Amino acid sequence: MEKASTDTQLIEEKVKPEYTLTKDQTHNKFSSTIAPILTVKSGAIIEAFTEDASDEQFNLNSTIDDLKNLNFDPIHPLTGPVFVEGAAPGDVLKVTLHEIEIGDWGWNAIYPGFSFVADSIKGEYLRLYDLKNNKTKVNFNDSIQLKLNPFPGVMGVAPATSELLSTIPPRANGGNMDDPNMTVGTSVYFPVFVEGGLFSIGDGHAVQGLGEVCGTAIEVPLRIVYEIELIKNKSIKEPQYETDDYYATTGYGTTIDIAAKKATLYMVDYLMEEHGLSENEAYALCSLAGDLKIAETVDLPHMLVTMHMSKDVLGIK
Repeated sequence: MEKASTDTQLIEEKVKPEYTLTKDQTHNKFSSTIAPILTVKSGAIIEAFTEDASDEQFNLNSTIDDLKNLNFDPIHPLTGPVFVEGAAPGDVLKVTLHEIEIGDWGWNAIYPGFSFVADSIKGEYLRLYDLKNNKTKVNFNDSIQLKLNPFPGVMGVAPATSELLSTIPPRANGGNMDDPNMTVGTSVYFPVFVEGGLFSIGDGHAVQGLGEVCGTAIEVPLRIVYEIELIKNKSIKEPQYETDDYYATTGYGTTIDIAAKKATLYMVDYLMEEHGLSENEAYALCSLAGDLKIAETVDLPHMLVTMHMSKDVLGIK
């Protein structure tokens, strides 16, 4: 696999994996009944290879006919789950993304009926990208070039249900958040709902805009090195994340309004609990310095909104 380096990746300190998970060690549902493929202690460093979102239904020679024959049943093969010793409902798992390398190819498509404006734009589209030779940029056309920013579109823990849930919508357990800010150097916090947490990762993207409005990014296989830690003194309802520059909350909902309200309220909670603000002070600060961002619009029935709060503002950078 070839590495797509970004400025962040160049400064991210290399870590040595203790465990390796292959792209064949996958599942494509979220459920408490899916058995772990690995058990680790808090602080473990894991190297995970992931397949593309289609489960290898495409390749560099694919045509629009392959898109027409796309089978949604295998979509989102996720590498995992990983059981963390001592993790129990009410705890938090912290997952830090140390390294991300893209495979040597990727695809982007518009599938009829599956996009943010599917009622207005109904065409079919498939574009294959050759990503070999350590590419850091790709040509969209002769005049438009895109800088690669690889990240896993799906990260999540098991929900407290024996039902086999689709990986397509984001939920409180994380899942298909499709947030390009969750890349190298980011630490993502997940609420634990079942013993061990049962963390899984996949749905590699080489580059994607916030919203993923056409339904896909440049979908790619990935090699990911991540660290997973158990936190006992922190409780959250939905995933949160942080970089060197900001802290972020996420909220999912069946509408942008619902998701945005939840992301805002979670940020208010964070500011009260971690920075000693009163409720009104926290709410006012969200209005003055909080940035709401639409992360995901296409994975019905849910959408995902985040709120970012600068660490410079909070005085913790």
